Amino acid sequence: MQGVFPASYIHLKKAIVTNRGPHETVAPLEDPIVTEVTSTLQEWALLWKQLYVKHKVDLFYKVRHVMMELIDLRRQLLSGHLTQDQSRDVKRHITVRLDWGNEHLGLDLVPRKEFEMVDEDQISVSDLYKMHLSSRHSVQQSTTQGDGGRQRHGEPCRVPVPHHLLVNLKSFTYNSIGEDTDIFFSLYDLREGRTISEKFMVRLNKNGGPKNPEKVDRLCALFTDLSNKDMKRDLYIVSQVIRTGRMLLNDSKKGPPHVQYRRPYGCAVLAMSDVLQTISELKEEKDFVLKVYTCNNENEWYQIHENIIRKSSTKYTAPSTNYGLIISLQLLRGDMEQVRRENPLIFSRNVAITRKLGFPDVIMPGDIRNDLYLTLERGDFERGGKSVQKNIEVTMFVLYADGEILKDCISLGSGEPTVPEHRSFVLYHNNSPRWSEVIKLPIPIDRFRGSHLRFEFRHCSTKDKGEKKLFGFAFTPLMREDGTTLSDESHELYVYKCDENTTFSNHALYLGLPCCKEDFNSCPSIPSSLIFQRSTKETFWISTQLSSTKLTQNVDLLALLKWKAHPDRVMDILGRLRHVSGEEIVKFLQDILDTLFSILDDNTDKYGPLVFQSLVFIINLLRDSKYYHFRPVMDTYIQKHFAGALAYKELIRCLKWYMDRSAEVVRQDHIQEAMRALEYLFKFIVQSRILYSRATCGMEEEQFRTSVQELFQSIRFVLSLDSRNSETLIFTQAALLNSFPAIFDELLQMFTVQEVAEFVRGTLGSMPSTVHIGQSMDVVKLQSIARTVDSRLFSFPESRRILLPVVLHHIHLHLRQQKELLICSGILSSIFSIIKTSSLDTSVQEEVEMMVESLLDVLLQTLLSIMSKSQSQEAVRGQRCPQCTAEITGEYVSCLLSLLRQMTDIHFQHLMENFQSKEELKEFLLKILCVFRNLMKLSIFPRDWNIMRLLTSNIILTTAQYLSPALHKNFTEADFDFKVWNSYFSLAVLYINQPSLQLENLSPAKRKKVLDKYGDMRVMMTYELFSMWQNLGENKIHFIPGMIGPFLGVTLVPQVEVRNIMIPIFHDMMDWEQRKNGNFKQVEAELIDKLDSLVSEGKGDENYRELFGLLTQLFGPYPSLLEKIEQETWRETGISFVTSVTRLMERLLDYRDCMKGDETENKKIGCTVNLLNFYKSEINKEEMYIRYIHKLCDMHLQAENYTEAAFTLLLYWELLHWDERPLKEFLHYPAQTEWHRKEGLCRKVIHYFNKGKCWEYGIPLCRELAFQYESLYDYQSLSWIRKMEAAYYDNIMEQQRLEPEFFRVGFYGRKFPFFLRNKEFVCRGHDYERLEAFQQRMLGEFPQAIAMQHPNQPDEAILQCDAQYLQIYAVTPVPDSVGVLQMDRVPDRIKSFYRVNNVRRFRYDRPFHKGPKDRENEFKSLWIERTTLILTHPLPGISRWFEVDKRELVEVSPLENAISVVENKNQELRTLISQYQHKQLHGNINLLSMTLNGVIDAAVNGGIARYQEAFFDKEYISSHPEDTEKITQLKDLMQEQVHILGVGLAVHEKLVHPEMRPLHKKLIDQFQMMRSSLCHGLPGLDKAALVGAAPRGILASHSPMSPESFKLLHRHSETGNLLILADGMVVEHPEDFYRMQASPSSSSLSSTHSAPSQMINSAPSTIRVGSPSLPDKYRHNREMLMLLPPHRERPSSAMYTNITENGQPTNLQRALFHQVIGPCKPCSDPNLSVAEKVLTTPSSWSLDSGTREALPFLSAHVGSVMAPPVPPRNVPPDSSSSTLSVFVFSELQSITTC
Repeated sequence: MQGVFPASYIHLKKAIVTNRGPHETVAPLEDPIVTEVTSTLQEWALLWKQLYVKHKVDLFYKVRHVMMELIDLRRQLLSGHLTQDQSRDVKRHITVRLDWGNEHLGLDLVPRKEFEMVDEDQISVSDLYKMHLSSRHSVQQSTTQGDGGRQRHGEPCRVPVPHHLLVNLKSFTYNSIGEDTDIFFSLYDLREGRTISEKFMVRLNKNGGPKNPEKVDRLCALFTDLSNKDMKRDLYIVSQVIRTGRMLLNDSKKGPPHVQYRRPYGCAVLAMSDVLQTISELKEEKDFVLKVYTCNNENEWYQIHENIIRKSSTKYTAPSTNYGLIISLQLLRGDMEQVRRENPLIFSRNVAITRKLGFPDVIMPGDIRNDLYLTLERGDFERGGKSVQKNIEVTMFVLYADGEILKDCISLGSGEPTVPEHRSFVLYHNNSPRWSEVIKLPIPIDRFRGSHLRFEFRHCSTKDKGEKKLFGFAFTPLMREDGTTLSDESHELYVYKCDENTTFSNHALYLGLPCCKEDFNSCPSIPSSLIFQRSTKETFWISTQLSSTKLTQNVDLLALLKWKAHPDRVMDILGRLRHVSGEEIVKFLQDILDTLFSILDDNTDKYGPLVFQSLVFIINLLRDSKYYHFRPVMDTYIQKHFAGALAYKELIRCLKWYMDRSAEVVRQDHIQEAMRALEYLFKFIVQSRILYSRATCGMEEEQFRTSVQELFQSIRFVLSLDSRNSETLIFTQAALLNSFPAIFDELLQMFTVQEVAEFVRGTLGSMPSTVHIGQSMDVVKLQSIARTVDSRLFSFPESRRILLPVVLHHIHLHLRQQKELLICSGILSSIFSIIKTSSLDTSVQEEVEMMVESLLDVLLQTLLSIMSKSQSQEAVRGQRCPQCTAEITGEYVSCLLSLLRQMTDIHFQHLMENFQSKEELKEFLLKILCVFRNLMKLSIFPRDWNIMRLLTSNIILTTAQYLSPALHKNFTEADFDFKVWNSYFSLAVLYINQPSLQLENLSPAKRKKVLDKYGDMRVMMTYELFSMWQNLGENKIHFIPGMIGPFLGVTLVPQVEVRNIMIPIFHDMMDWEQRKNGNFKQVEAELIDKLDSLVSEGKGDENYRELFGLLTQLFGPYPSLLEKIEQETWRETGISFVTSVTRLMERLLDYRDCMKGDETENKKIGCTVNLLNFYKSEINKEEMYIRYIHKLCDMHLQAENYTEAAFTLLLYWELLHWDERPLKEFLHYPAQTEWHRKEGLCRKVIHYFNKGKCWEYGIPLCRELAFQYESLYDYQSLSWIRKMEAAYYDNIMEQQRLEPEFFRVGFYGRKFPFFLRNKEFVCRGHDYERLEAFQQRMLGEFPQAIAMQHPNQPDEAILQCDAQYLQIYAVTPVPDSVGVLQMDRVPDRIKSFYRVNNVRRFRYDRPFHKGPKDRENEFKSLWIERTTLILTHPLPGISRWFEVDKRELVEVSPLENAISVVENKNQELRTLISQYQHKQLHGNINLLSMTLNGVIDAAVNGGIARYQEAFFDKEYISSHPEDTEKITQLKDLMQEQVHILGVGLAVHEKLVHPEMRPLHKKLIDQFQMMRSSLCHGLPGLDKAALVGAAPRGILASHSPMSPESFKLLHRHSETGNLLILADGMVVEHPEDFYRMQASPSSSSLSSTHSAPSQMINSAPSTIRVGSPSLPDKYRHNREMLMLLPPHRERPSSAMYTNITENGQPTNLQRALFHQVIGPCKPCSDPNLSVAEKVLTTPSSWSLDSGTREALPFLSAHVGSVMAPPVPPRNVPPDSSSSTLSVFVFSELQSITTC
């Protein structure tokens, strides 16, 4: 093979290639789990990165860790160096991690068997379901799935896995001893207070190293056979240290150095509970350090370990350092053979096997053991005339009957060789020593009888010679006279006196003496002249425990085993076997069984029944849970050791005799026991027959067969008895049924499969039906059938054909009565599993046929019943009965699917032919379609069971394809049945919409996998649906409009082919309704309803909109369909309808996209408003309209847009009338009258207006409610609503309200949603929101958008491009309620509301130069382009933004601009001065100083003088004769400014601080200069107009305003004459100022409204608008000026009224003058003079219908509800005057102070 890459870089994998060619598939020949890991990691990699993007950091790191582990485990598998067990372990770890990752990443659950993914085609649906369940519950269970999961009854049961603890002594770091030491390790149970294991002994030299040099690094022991029960005990590892050396460690005088004593030194303990968790999880050894504690008092040495455990610290001494014994531990599992195989290294180190003191849980045949454990407990000895107590040492020997000392029969502990004698340790000066030292005596069985133990007691002197003087001895034989061994208990032995010269050469001298009290009682006459005298005051205690498989301490058992010694007592011996303990029986099981069968062979007739009973007793003993683990011993015995060739005859005879008597006997305990032992009795019978046949070459075969057949007749007889009146008989039958399936395997050894199957069929058939037996027997019977199905017998096809009918008969009966459903489902799933497995090799057509006939109908009925119960249970939310759980539903669903999957076309054909009538067929079709529909609707299988769900879909599709012809054939034309057809169509719709079939949501790899295996099942079902629709013919009309919604749901599936098949059906429906009704209103209404609900649920997409447009083409190409109707009409209405629906789709899809995505509230609200308007204006669907009103209201509330929420609810309020008409329950409204609903809505709207601080809008509604309450005499409510209205007036006057900013936003480009695309809107900003903040917010909402940097209208290229462009700049509101704003003495708090609410017109200005630009004075050519935007609805309204309806463009000449600037500055000055006069601004007058300085200084330095130069020039006047009036107006305004400044300076003089007098003087001087400079251009200015004087100029204003002047009040309010910067810089040229303003993308384009009055000083620089002047040297400060927040327009009329003709002021003028420059009083002061009160016109608060037009949101039928009140109302036209607006300039004040 050749390629382009170097061979060294290429690794060729072996693979299988199938389907060779362009579409071939290559499967690598590697472990399937490796392939799965590879593909899974590739899939995870994409999702893993997304976790980081979505900020799921914790899961991100966890998944990364698991992925790294999987890569490592995969590498281990691929290496090929693992053993089978290691490989299995690695696979287990891999599957655990794969399943964990799949679950956390939302991927599908993978069903497994033996760690590998299963192929669903190879197993039944029932097995697949169980595997899913198993994988879901626990990964560990995945090893025993499906077939392997069901343990075949009769197989040898599993032996419990024992544990083994490896203990390795690393070092002993106590160097302070300096002597040889013995260290003993054992396991101690604290609860029971006893040691449970032998001791492990280590001998160390004085340097701390092993005494035997070969044992370096080999000081380890394996504590074996620890059961699960042992692991749960309160275990401790106890280590005792015994030193060998001097008597006292620190005293060299005590005893000569050559004499060695064993002396206790210290003890260490380690709690297993502390370390078990650690060592269970690790695969290697783990080190632990044990502190060695020394005993304070040797008398308590025997319990030092308990004292340490219980922390009795006064009784021991802790070591001075933390060092001690260093040991390592490791926990191993499995039987010894397996442990040896898996851990060869451990056993190569000569590990010491350390056994339990008792037997392990299971004693296997051949496991021979004969150990006697002896404990030297304590002794009591005389002092013997000495002043101090003795140091006693015990020496122990094992002697045989002939007096020979048995060598190698004493073991101090594993790890060291056995010794001929044992010397105990010595307790210093203690006459009552307690040793508690355990010694093991491994005495051979042949030497046990006749052997005895001798204990010699010596006093160890510590004097110079160091002698050990013998002073007494004790002894005990190991076996009694009757052959039983020393009992397991404490024995008090007699102590006999002797001296050091005694030799014991003749052991017979003392063996005749009594060794203990029991012995003395049996032989009381002992001569006193014997050589050894008993010391009556001295005693010695030992205790023994025997662990022997050959020796017993039970007399009855011994008698049985030695029955030949007493043949006359056999009957009695057999009878007493029942009284022997179970432990002894199982220990000697093989010997007992051999004995029983030898007795049977000896005399069958005489002993047969008793041997049978004994055998039954032993067999049933092994059924006890305690001894269940001994069953393998019995199996091994039968197979390998049993030799009773003739036993079968007697066993069969006895068994038959018992069964035949079951009808007569009242007490049936013995019969029931025999029934329970049936399995092992048959094992003995069959094995016996095999042995006999082998020995005789098959003789008596016929007799054997006959006897077995007769036995089965007896079995059938027992089962057929009516047990309803006999409880004992029920138990007998139950015992027989329980045991019965276990005998099949034994019978198969002797009979053919067919013969055994016939036996079984007869037996199962003899059972009465469910009607005749109780429930308990029902369960037993079904369990017996279940085990029959699970047996090996059922796996043979020939036996299945015989057994299936009877099994199905019983299941059918139970399902019909809905009894024992759980057991039945288990049986069925086993049957399906076996049939599926068989179907891979042989034909199972006959068996499937049987199952279809017997089960299909009843399965459907059962499922419907379960599903309905399940739903009703969920509805009640009560206790769910066990038969209604999801699990049982899943079981039966999987059974049904298994059956349907096995059915072929032949089975379906036979099924259809078997129906007797169409009614039966209809009933069946309705059932199966209903079950399928429920499968789609109820989520039977969890979302991540994708394999199961796809397989289910595939089976349903196949079944539907088989059922369609029957439906079409039997239920069309005359036999049409709506119910069946409707059921079919509903199923098809549900099927196509299943989430698991939406392939678009899958990853590409998974989608390909599904398509390769099943194809797109949606398309196949859609073809079926279309075909069936076409078959309906004229009956289609029955499904209009009912099926429109469901079919529409199908078209919303994003699959082109499905849509192309479905769209013509709509044309068909419209055509049929047109034929029937002459229109298609029903289709239209239903279609719109469904479109809305489906798209709102998140279905449909962009392509769907275009596809729906295809409907428009469907009305053209089919003239044949249209011949019967007028083509033009049909065509027009059809196209109009489809166009309307397509437009609705556009809005719905936008709405869906906004709701579905993480979109901002603004987008969602805009989208909903768009849809709302469409429903109202174009489609007129009131219910939908109201639904969307409430959706919009909820969104506003969520975004805290309370005013907008109120306006939205008002839309619904308007639709209602004050009638008593009853309304149905709707949305969250209860059933109520229309009046009550309208009242509730009204209250809610008022509440929202209150929260939004729009009290002016709430007041008319309060009045409306008050009118209703008043008319109903509901004074309590009336009082409440009037108080609320009053509270709202208070709120208006007292509470602070911010004036919002307004921004114009243009959305350009095709990427915007439909409702925004290429449109411009004006948006009402949030509180405190400036242009920059708003722009950032918009760019945040549309992250893909590009901000346009110019204000010009975009060209066509931008409008049509696939991008998003945003154009944003601030705009100024142009209020409609001008009247209120012009009224004098109306507080600014009231006016500010009307300035920014109920506004429909907005404007922004753009400066430009027209004609040649004058370098000297740019104002001559500075024009303003003023754009006015008119919205579709006024703001605020149901949204924070509305679309621009039209634009108006006007150009403002330089002169008009100048008028506007000066006029606005005058208004600003008037307001400010008025506020200081009326004490509205207290304390600091910096603001007034700055403002006056700004205007006066600017005027001196060029300010308004520039306007003089520009417009009062003779040349200009002559060339612009049309501007004469305007020039006059400008002159008047300039003159007025001088007067206002004069008044301002007067106020300033009163308030100025003494320290600021120089500033005031400077202002006066500059004012004089300003006046003089203006005198030339303004001849009307009187020199006498000084502060304090009142000539004409001060009080007289210009003439009444012309309409043009009045209009100018509302133009370009912000720009003043001059820009003064904080450092005194002056801007002379306004054009520079305009140029310096930033582009719309970052700030206001022109001098537009961008800051409320309260926030006017938010800019960093203290810029104020005065006269225009900016020298070139300051032009670099443009950036600073960009931040300039221009002022809001403050339109007002003149401040002063006209004077009289003679020039003298009237009373009113005097009053006004007094008000302006004298001490002032508040406007509401009751002490004002008559003249002063003339201004205060009385207000009328009556219900005035004339004001209704002011509230555009209220339509004609609203009644007497009014717009926000604009008091006072009836103001004479000539008395319009302005209030002085309020400004707060806190920042300016602070800057000035600085």
